[in-house]
Amino acid sequence: MAPVPGVSGAASASVSGPGPAGSSSSPARRGRPRSEAVERSIVEAVVHLLEEGVPLSELSIERIARTAGVGKATIYRRWEGKEAIFVDVVRSMEPVDPPLPGTSVRDDLVAMIEMLRQRGLAKRSSALLHNVFAQMQSYPKLWDMYHRTSVLPRRQLMNKVLRRGIANGEIRADLDFELLGDLFVGPMLVRTVLRPHGTPGEGSAERLVDAVLDGVRPPR
Repeated sequence: MAPVPGVSGAASASVSGPGPAGSSSSPARRGRPRSEAVERSIVEAVVHLLEEGVPLSELSIERIARTAGVGKATIYRRWEGKEAIFVDVVRSMEPVDPPLPGTSVRDDLVAMIEMLRQRGLAKRSSALLHNVFAQMQSYPKLWDMYHRTSVLPRRQLMNKVLRRGIANGEIRADLDFELLGDLFVGPMLVRTVLRPHGTPGEGSAERLVDAVLDGVRPPR
């Protein structure tokens, strides 16, 4: 089985800290120092079981440990439970968020919407990732943990960029702030999730951001 990319250091983030872009990790638990190789083997074991068609409901810590060739205590030193492992597994299969360019509000928004496009296309092209997300929605605790550690940090980062745009006069200050974020994110979500046959191509993030910015700039 091919190695799962992007898993190093992820285990601590999914337990209680935010995941992407500017995340902070939870304090390390007592025990042996973390081993990236061990964490990778555990995540790969979960991926292997999922590829074999094992549903999330049947993925116990004991089964994961047996497949990875480690003890259950080794897993519990790194994750608080199987929900936290599943979140890291999903992250390992998603494209990694690159640092924002920081050159302008427009460039940062384009980078964020482009990553939203990439994640949407990954979920569409990967049958395994699509299947995992479909199952996750049946587990409120798991779904909440994914949103808290992966979705919320991205939303907070976008809010920071939008506030910078308001502060420097690029974006109107009289708009409902939650609506403002949805205006940028919503169209790409529609095109990647609700229109499976209308794949947004390269350059669509730029066009989307420019169209929205034209509508939310202060009047001259």
